[in-house]
Amino acid sequence: MPRVVHFEIPVDDPDRAVNFYKEVFGWEINKYEGPTDYWLITTGPEGEPGINGGMMRREAERDGPSPTAYVCTVDVPSVDEYMTKVTEKGGTVITPKMPIPGVGWFAYCKDTEGNQFGIMQSDPSAA
Repeated sequence: MPRVVHFEIPVDDPDRAVNFYKEVFGWEINKYEGPTDYWLITTGPEGEPGINGGMMRREAERDGPSPTAYVCTVDVPSVDEYMTKVTEKGGTVITPKMPIPGVGWFAYCKDTEGNQFGIMQSDPSAA
């Protein structure tokens, strides 16, 4: 079955977005040495579950033809801790922490560029 193998985050201010994701999640982000403005994102070590992605400059108005959002969920050890990190680094929490029964704890957030993403803490006892 086909799987998601890469994600892209559209941003208005690449430096601000790079800092946000590095400081909140500890991701490694490096400028691509190609002909366009693009940053490669490594979210964790090879051989562990998860995918890597990229970041590109938003080319049009948010309500225009340019991508405006990605909705990926990031596995975190503590939703509470990461909700705090998100807000401290300029993002916002847009839904309160909620249980997903038998799975874990979840919240939606927005980054400094207005993109929505989820954070999930595994906890089979969540109810």
